Amino acid sequence: MNIPSNTDNESTTELAGPASGRRDFLIMAGQSVAALGVLSAAGSTASAASTATVPDMSNGANNFYTSDTVTVQKISFKNQYQMNVTGNLFTPKNLDRSKRTPAIVVGHPMGAVKEQSANLYATKMAEQGFITLSLDLSFWGESEGQPRNAVAPDIYAEDFSAAVDFLGTQLFVDRKQIGAIGICGSGSFVVSAAKIDPRMKAIATVSMYDMGAANRNALKHSLTLEQRKKIIAEAAQQRYGEFTGGHIKYTGGTEHELNENTHPIQREFYDFYRTPRGEYTPQSSSRQLTTHPTLSSNVKFMNFYPFNDIETISPRPMLFITGDKAHSKEFSEDAFRRAAEPKELFIVPGAGHVDLYDRVNLIPWSKLTAFFTQHLA
Repeated sequence: MNIPSNTDNESTTELAGPASGRRDFLIMAGQSVAALGVLSAAGSTASAASTATVPDMSNGANNFYTSDTVTVQKISFKNQYQMNVTGNLFTPKNLDRSKRTPAIVVGHPMGAVKEQSANLYATKMAEQGFITLSLDLSFWGESEGQPRNAVAPDIYAEDFSAAVDFLGTQLFVDRKQIGAIGICGSGSFVVSAAKIDPRMKAIATVSMYDMGAANRNALKHSLTLEQRKKIIAEAAQQRYGEFTGGHIKYTGGTEHELNENTHPIQREFYDFYRTPRGEYTPQSSSRQLTTHPTLSSNVKFMNFYPFNDIETISPRPMLFITGDKAHSKEFSEDAFRRAAEPKELFIVPGAGHVDLYDRVNLIPWSKLTAFFTQHLA
């Protein structure tokens, strides 16, 4: 995903699309620097792959963790727009299906897929006795939606509610005790969903990005109004090209190669999305296009205000988890300030933004377990 910054520089490179034909691949330098912690899965170009740095696997980084005590089942269901949403259903192997058990929906970082971070969280929480469901948001991964990588925050939020539809109609799930976890960009989508879906009884976010504010203002409000207008104008102009059959352009996302000028935030994302630590390319995409939203749709985030009316979620509890070194900490702090009780801001010492995607020794599993055990009792 991308967060505009305060630079007007941009470069355009043409890369092959995932299925047929070619696609214009536009990377705006300033935007790619601030890549939302959501960058999607995977790949890099061949040249980038051959020169990839050794991934930092410290603090137990284990994005692809699996458990001998958990069963995984591929499932799909329709959202209210009749789009197929694909997910993984995780159940404890010792689950008593004659009883109704609390459940948790888990959403992946923006631009990522369920195989990145979401499956890990779902597996770990299933080990604690919860039924969990990781999902691919519409337009990403194995879920439906054209064009691929399109930005549609309202539909993303709807996907969370559709996941609750699915869980709440399973005989072994307690539909009165369903919670949700949103990682990075999904943190803002689950907040948006919970405001109008009281069936979500407890909401936790991890390394949350407010995808609206990130695109309107960039990190630390570094984007000027004139720069924002330029981005909007370029996206609007691109619509003409696509309407008349022209190529799709993509923006932002994680860079495919490192050099001496690569921004530290981009290096943080690169280490997860462009190395074996977290690299994953779904069949619906290509290594060149993972993490990159379409240019013409990405401006829809400009109209996305997930924290407006966040206080109306109360008295349902909210837990905001962020690292004390996370560049995205401002978003969790803002959400916490606006939310009504009961609420908690939990700051993980020594953790950066992407650290909480997969570093199992830093992720506060006991905090998440205690939160959902208490509020999904």
